[in-house]
Amino acid sequence: MDAVGFDFGTTNSSVAIVNGASQVQFASFPLLGSEMLPFRSVLYFEQLKSSEGAKRTHSLTGPAAIERYLQAEEKGRLIQSLKSHLSSRTLTGTEVFGRRYKLEDLISRILSDLRKQTARQFEKPIRYAMVGRPVRFVGAETDDDQEFSVSRLREAFLAAGFEQVDFEMEPIAAAYAYESTLDHDELILIGDFGGGTSDFSLLRVGPGVRRRGRTPEDLLGNSGVGLAGDAFDARIVRKLVSPALGSNSEARSLNKLLPAVPAWIYANLERWHYLSFLRTNNVREILKSARIRALEPEKIEALIAIIEEDLGYQLHQAVQKVKFELSRIENAEFRFCDGTMDLRIPVTRAAFESWIESDLQAIEGSIDTLLQNSGIDPRAVDCVFLTGGSSFVPAVRRIFETRFGKNRIRSGNEFTSVAHGLALRAAESLRHNS
Repeated sequence: MDAVGFDFGTTNSSVAIVNGASQVQFASFPLLGSEMLPFRSVLYFEQLKSSEGAKRTHSLTGPAAIERYLQAEEKGRLIQSLKSHLSSRTLTGTEVFGRRYKLEDLISRILSDLRKQTARQFEKPIRYAMVGRPVRFVGAETDDDQEFSVSRLREAFLAAGFEQVDFEMEPIAAAYAYESTLDHDELILIGDFGGGTSDFSLLRVGPGVRRRGRTPEDLLGNSGVGLAGDAFDARIVRKLVSPALGSNSEARSLNKLLPAVPAWIYANLERWHYLSFLRTNNVREILKSARIRALEPEKIEALIAIIEEDLGYQLHQAVQKVKFELSRIENAEFRFCDGTMDLRIPVTRAAFESWIESDLQAIEGSIDTLLQNSGIDPRAVDCVFLTGGSSFVPAVRRIFETRFGKNRIRSGNEFTSVAHGLALRAAESLRHNS
């Protein structure tokens, strides 16, 4: 069997394989005419009509799902962030166009396409995978919740055509990727920031560790919190975008001033694929009435335009762009020009950091707990390796710089290091079992 690392993420997924020359290669996937390493972890259902008028349900995954969703005149059902529901015992599945799907079935549909596309690219069957898992799944409160999440994920992989699946914690996988660059042993802290979780591990790595053989004592501890990039994006929408669309606006009603638009409508803006749920006659009537009564009707008009033109995906692309810009500069401009929309809003890094303060505190608490439980003084840590998109955020990096010093912070391959490490971990596992 080939050594395959499979990083199934809340937002993006990546696949890596160790080739015959012991080099790591990544699977790539087409998106809007180019090749991308990450595969968006999304699933899209639509109904197609035959020439006789009969309807059948068709599904697409990843980049193809997004392209089809954006092109469709009549939107189908787009589903994302499935990984974040694995710990929920009440969310067993959902109904799509009259058919009930288990959560595991929905995830396996994405995994199946990933497996088949990877097999085509490398021209070999993909039967085994070393799969990444977070230190703590979103919503998991007990060890039983953790095991429940892993069992559901295993079932989804097996249903997708994999014959054997092993699991490794995502920050440990990132440690394998970092270790491959070392010529000496180190005690390292890995910070892995995904779309739904932020995970941390303390462990000893290096060529000496590999030669003598790894032991359980080499892993000094793990911690994690169920928030990361998606939470940061939602804060930007709530604090920056929604006010420009009337979330704080008032309207006159019987000589009183009341909120112009119900808050639940703006809550749907925080996840881009929820926006299509607002294209209903009920919402249209609510917004039409609000526009007439509002003290700032132009903001309600802008909200109506975004909903009617179904610009949720484009809106969140703009949100991620300004988040990236604020990682490089202190002052930026949120720009959203699409269809009839033209929003330009100045924003400062300081404001953004104030919006995510509670998230930053949760991350700080998780790191401090890890250090305390493992009995490790921050000065004893040789290196901190950060991976994942939110590791670019300066306020996140400062958490580590404050505790460990700027000169010990490393990063690189932020979107593929986990898959890279999982492939190396898979090769190690196969060698030991051969």
